Amino acid sequence: MTTHKPIKKAVFPVAGLGTRFLPATKAIPKELLPIVDRPLIQYAVDEAREAGIEQMIFVTGRGKTAIVEHFDMAFELEKTMNERGKNMSVLEPTRATPGDIITVRQQVPLGLGHAIWCARAIVGDEPFAIFLPDELMIGNKGGTGCMKQMVDAYHRTGGNIISVLEVPHEEVSSYGVIDPGAENGALTEVKGLVEKPPVAEAPSNKIISGRYILQPEVMRVLEAQEKGAGGEIQLTDAMAKMIGQQPFHAVTFDGKRYDCGNKLGFVEATLALALEREDMGADVRAMAERLLASQL
Repeated sequence: MTTHKPIKKAVFPVAGLGTRFLPATKAIPKELLPIVDRPLIQYAVDEAREAGIEQMIFVTGRGKTAIVEHFDMAFELEKTMNERGKNMSVLEPTRATPGDIITVRQQVPLGLGHAIWCARAIVGDEPFAIFLPDELMIGNKGGTGCMKQMVDAYHRTGGNIISVLEVPHEEVSSYGVIDPGAENGALTEVKGLVEKPPVAEAPSNKIISGRYILQPEVMRVLEAQEKGAGGEIQLTDAMAKMIGQQPFHAVTFDGKRYDCGNKLGFVEATLALALEREDMGADVRAMAERLLASQL
């Protein structure tokens, strides 16, 4: 049986300004905005840990130090909670083992591909994962997370893996989509990547959805600093050059994606996850029904 290098590192591009959520994000990174009571970045890190990833690499910008502090020890807070007999388990996921959180700075916003390239020295010659925290991925009915599904597929195929979701055909022009090859259950061979194709020309309705497992050779492609759509260094362009050079597959995620990069998706995620909570789901449902009834 062929063995592949394990995925132990993940890159989180978190240098964005979050202008869609101003003024809330004037002083608070958008990745720390909470969905119910957990910030977006916490959901992504928890998903990474579930998949066996040990080292989190945050590509940050100015004003993003609070993201790192979220995963640090809060001595005063914990001392006060302990003295008052409060439940400390709620803070457990926010404590990082020393050395597990590494940050690099993206000084200039030159695109997603550039943000990933900024982590090249830490990634080294190992395969790595990428998480776009704006895209909140929740497994169906308490099932495994998106990255765990991808890592399981990676152990079988090696190479490069991206997550995809199926959307109505009339929506494909808003996303990057794959040109599919052979399919085997949730696994699809990727023959090409097309960014925001016209509906009539789209090769499929499977959209790229914010999770990646890539081989380190992608950094060699990105170092050319070639600009693509919008005058930015695009990760999609670099991945497209890997197709045919290495195995490249897509995993259709068994779960729900919430686009928390916009306000409507953020509100949807908050409501959906609140409804699933045992401690508040029934009350939230009753509240939503009252609010809807008051609008009639």
